[in-house]
Amino acid sequence: MAREPIGKLISHLHRQNQKKLVKQFVPYGIGSGGQHSFLKLILSRPGITQDQLTAELKFDKATTARSVKQLENSGYIERKDDPNDRRSHLLYPTPKAIDFFPVLQSILDEFNKSLVGHLTDEEVEQLHFLLQKISKNEE
Repeated sequence: MAREPIGKLISHLHRQNQKKLVKQFVPYGIGSGGQHSFLKLILSRPGITQDQLTAELKFDKATTARSVKQLENSGYIERKDDPNDRRSHLLYPTPKAIDFFPVLQSILDEFNKSLVGHLTDEEVEQLHFLLQKISKNEE
């Protein structure tokens, strides 16, 4: 039996994981498109710009703009004018986002535990090492 291509396996795993995460975040008004990733980064780096988000998370500008708008409409972030660049906005978490952070982190932690729950500690370390190696090679 032929092995499935690694790229196909990673893509399938990503799609399945996104579906599961979306179901977990919908009750909180956080949708698809990686909104949880944007929110987590804004929480950890208040004052980040959309361009910085795009570069850091490796999404395209349109996805970043959509996610930022949805997070703003849901009351999780606010935009402030960048005093150093009239064309840019700084993104800050709202009190709602700050209060939600422990829930967000708990959902992500539990999700990651379930993802590798059937692997040994050594297998998890090896998987992590190999995925980082592949990821760095693609940059």
